Amino acid sequence: MRVQLWLFAVLVIAVAGLSAWLSTRYRFEIDLTATGRHTLSAASRDVLDVLAGPVVVTAYAGPDPGLRARIRNLVEPYQRRKPDVELRFLDPDTVPDLVREQGVSTAGELVITYAERREHVQQLTEQALTNALVAVGRGGERYVAFVEGHGERSPFGEANFDVGEWAQHLQSRGFKVQNVNLAQQSGVPDNTTVLVIASPQVSYLPGEVAAIGDFIARGGNLLWLLEPGDLHGLASLAATLGIEPVGGTIVDPATQLFGIDQPAFVVVTGYPAIDPVRDFGYPTVFPLASGLGHGQGGEWTQETILSTGDGAWSETGELAGNVGYDEESDFPGPLAIGVTIARSRSGPGGDARQRVVVIGDGDFLANSYLGNGGNLDLGLRLVNWLASDEHLVDVPARTAPDLNLELSPATGIGLAVWFLFGCPVLLAGIGVAVWRRRRHA
Repeated sequence: MRVQLWLFAVLVIAVAGLSAWLSTRYRFEIDLTATGRHTLSAASRDVLDVLAGPVVVTAYAGPDPGLRARIRNLVEPYQRRKPDVELRFLDPDTVPDLVREQGVSTAGELVITYAERREHVQQLTEQALTNALVAVGRGGERYVAFVEGHGERSPFGEANFDVGEWAQHLQSRGFKVQNVNLAQQSGVPDNTTVLVIASPQVSYLPGEVAAIGDFIARGGNLLWLLEPGDLHGLASLAATLGIEPVGGTIVDPATQLFGIDQPAFVVVTGYPAIDPVRDFGYPTVFPLASGLGHGQGGEWTQETILSTGDGAWSETGELAGNVGYDEESDFPGPLAIGVTIARSRSGPGGDARQRVVVIGDGDFLANSYLGNGGNLDLGLRLVNWLASDEHLVDVPARTAPDLNLELSPATGIGLAVWFLFGCPVLLAGIGVAVWRRRRHA
């Protein structure tokens, strides 16, 4: 009997030792959080997969163990996906000259280095880190130029009408944002990756229209945000692209299902399986949108990426009182409100695709509506696609609904009574029962 006990003890110790040794050689993890927030999102994995070389993450963090642990926990999933992601720690107090040179301003700030390009991360989140990887992963600078001088939505404005918040998100993903005044410049700058015409309020001059036409003729990529009504001198551009705006403003009674009382709002919930909306799963909201008809675009290929339901129509009358469909003057749905237009082009790098996106609404990217549904995600996808960076997509921020446990007062009292009295009494009863059984055995 004694030999068996000793053998059992030796076996237990051996198994424990072997398990400890195996734990240093192999690692197994499982993420049981409600939203999988400790697992890299598909977007983050896609970004890592297109980075060909090593990535160095330099963390400027002092000896605070809690801060360094947060940084390690953030970076480790990236290292598991891409083994050549290197994490380095530097104490800012020991390298003040390097801190000034790198422009580090906060404790725990990360500097991401890839292919001699650098980006800073000040928020220790997957969203921020992946966005920095997207920025350094872009091969060269990407300029998004906004035409100005005609009452367009400003990328640097804070008014509800402007698109400043959207432009800030573009900048955080590595794009350079600039304004272009075609009345003061000879044309669209050559470094422009994407030209944006964002809801002009007055007409363009013939010379400005010619400059935009020249940019398109040279193979430039365009995002054109239309509004119902006048094209403000850009009818020739619409004819070149094969776009025929539908008169009036789209009315969609189905928006009431989403708690929206304004009938001139369009909610899009379904998207075709084509870029740039492939696998896009968020609803988007378009206030006061214009329908887009398909004309003849010649060498251009047109595809609808956003459209209304069958019950919508384009209202040519006033949006007041009891608005209803008039088959004699209104245009029935479904109506396209977003189209992509592309054609093949030749350049120094070989054949490529010139890309244009026309949206019959600019409000969906305005500061006042950007936070609705997937508007921001869609706006970022459009620019990524136009810049031929559709493999670098936005990383959706994931919330953590399971961080807090909310109990009713009755449940809380019940648990307290159980752990204070019920559980000890139960354990004591089990002990007494075992003692009595052994005594009478």
